Amino acid sequence: MNYNFITIEGNIGAGKTTLSTLLSNHFKAKLILEEFADNPFLAKFYENPQQYAFPIELFFMAERYKQLKEMLGTKDIFQTITVSDYLFTKCLLFAKVNLPDEEFRLYQKLFDIINPQIVQPDILIYLHTPVNKLQENIKKRNRKFEQDIPNDYLFSIQETYTQYIKQHNIKTLFVDASNADFIDNPEHFKIIINALDKEYENGQHYITLP
Repeated sequence: MNYNFITIEGNIGAGKTTLSTLLSNHFKAKLILEEFADNPFLAKFYENPQQYAFPIELFFMAERYKQLKEMLGTKDIFQTITVSDYLFTKCLLFAKVNLPDEEFRLYQKLFDIINPQIVQPDILIYLHTPVNKLQENIKKRNRKFEQDIPNDYLFSIQETYTQYIKQHNIKTLFVDASNADFIDNPEHFKIIINALDKEYENGQHYITLP
């Protein structure tokens, strides 16, 4: 496996943290998990998106920047591989959905200043999951503030991710995760491991989990 920095992305409830943790254990890799629970605006945002969208996105960007700079800047001779359950560009994609145009333009200016300082992954694994499956996963993990997320919001996030991946020449494993069960179906995890053993050109490479 020739990738030193692997990032997992996907919609809310797609299984990013589960797959990242499994990959980290498999490769004995350093693991970076988003510390979403530390965001004091998160529950408030779901109650009142218009009022709290800008502060929640600013807080997330600052925290992701700090975490990635610290974790990726620390060399560890025993852990040469790093796995993260988010892409820094996630900041911009969620802001595009959540912010009105004027606030988004301001946010993008800040993002464009910070983004060049962040190490980009060698490969992105994107879990494309149908909205009905996302809702099942959200209900199952039972975070109180997530229980009333509307389908339209999940569709918007999904479309924003998909357009970004199509428009940028990022080396991406685009996984149809409609049936994904990385915990109880070891074959699904094995498919991901086998895919990471291959060399890819930049662009999208598609995998389906049976």
